[in-house]
This record gives sequence, structure tokens and C-alpha cells, in this order.
Amino acid sequence: MVYLEWESDLDTGIEVIDGQHKRIVEMINDLHAAQLQMDKAAVARVIEEVVDYTLSHFAFEETLLEDAGYQFSRAHKKVHELFIRRVNVFRTRHQAGDDVADELKDLLGRWLFNHIRNDDANYVEAVKANMQQLTRDDSSGGWLSRSMRRFFA
Repeated sequence: MVYLEWESDLDTGIEVIDGQHKRIVEMINDLHAAQLQMDKAAVARVIEEVVDYTLSHFAFEETLLEDAGYQFSRAHKKVHELFIRRVNVFRTRHQAGDDVADELKDLLGRWLFNHIRNDDANYVEAVKANMQQLTRDDSSGGWLSRSMRRFFA
């Protein structure tokens, strides 16, 4: 039995972002399954995994927004930072022995779906336009060469 189901109105049309969002939904469902099985070790692992993955997703998404010159990228990052603080409170409480699984599932599900439908939907046009420009750009060896130099130089 799943806790959250992906709905088509959550698709941004940016494949990599949609894949990351779907993975977060899977992790929330993994948390639900571990909780139903009363497997405290699995609950702890999934909480750490979903928090860590969400942090890396935010960093990736913020880089896309900055690269696209999205005018509200700073505000979007602030929303992420506020959410990270909230989630870290749950992580700390869990590490102290509190059973936070229900509260965390509720927060993650409601926040994620609302964030995708509203905040993330607002950047889609800018990011897609930037991605199209990058794939057409042959200067300096093209997008892949520039990206490889940027991340591995």
C-alpha cells in the first residue's frame, strides 16, 4: 500500500527534475512501508536517505535555476533553506528517539506536492529555454565539454 501516488500534474517536463521528484516520492513511500513493518532500523535509514537526497536535489535544482538566469532563483533557494531547517528538526528529534515518521511523511508529502505545483512550475520555462540553448551551443566544444570542464577541472 502506497502513501503517495505520483500525479501527472506534478510533471515539470524536465526529465531529470521529474525523475528526482519521483524518487523522493518513492522514498516517502519506503518510509511508510518501513513504518508499517515496524522496522525501526529501516525507518531510520529511510529518514536519512530522504533528507540527504532532498538536499542534493535542492542543490542540483538551484544550479539549474542559476545557470538559466531565473529571476527568482534566490527566493527559490530561500524556500529550500527554510524547508531544510524544518526537516532537520525532524532528523534531530528522530536521532533523539522520537517517533517522527508520521509527521515527517505528512510534511514531506504536502510540502513536496505543493512546491512542485507552485514554486517549481514557475521556473520551468526559464530552465527549458536555457537547456535548449545549451544543447544548440557549439562554442567552446559544446555544452557537454563545458560542463565536464566545470565539474572536473
